[in-house]
Amino acid sequence: MKASTDRRPGKCPKALVARAALLGLLVVFGSLVTDRPAAAEGGVAAAAAASAGLGACSRSSGKALYGCVANVLDTMSSQISDAVETQRGLRTAASRLRTAVSKVQALSAIAQCRSVVAGALRQALASGHNGKGLSAVAGVLEQAARLIQTKG
Repeated sequence: MKASTDRRPGKCPKALVARAALLGLLVVFGSLVTDRPAAAEGGVAAAAAASAGLGACSRSSGKALYGCVANVLDTMSSQISDAVETQRGLRTAASRLRTAVSKVQALSAIAQCRSVVAGALRQALASGHNGKGLSAVAGVLEQAARLIQTKG
């Protein structure tokens, strides 16, 4: 009983030390888990391939163009890992592009996806990631918007 009432400086009960160590481990591993979704690993390579794919789409116009761009976004989405939100945004944009019947609807689909990617990029930069993959994805979306604006 004397050990539990002994509160001299430099003397900590073992349970308190164990709790502090456990809390420290949870904080470290928890921060690693929450940082991963913003990484968008493979984003740079996927964006390079997508950019080339958009080049091929430039021969199309209207509904055919929207379908081509949708295929490019779907492919890019499947090549990115550790960025669930970005993948979902790309797939949603692709789906909306396939159903678009006007340039306005197609551009709206791209704009919504760009907003998702911009949010993920802000999160990545705030958590200490370099954001290169997400920046590359944003560049592809900008290229897609320009293509739809001119050829759509």
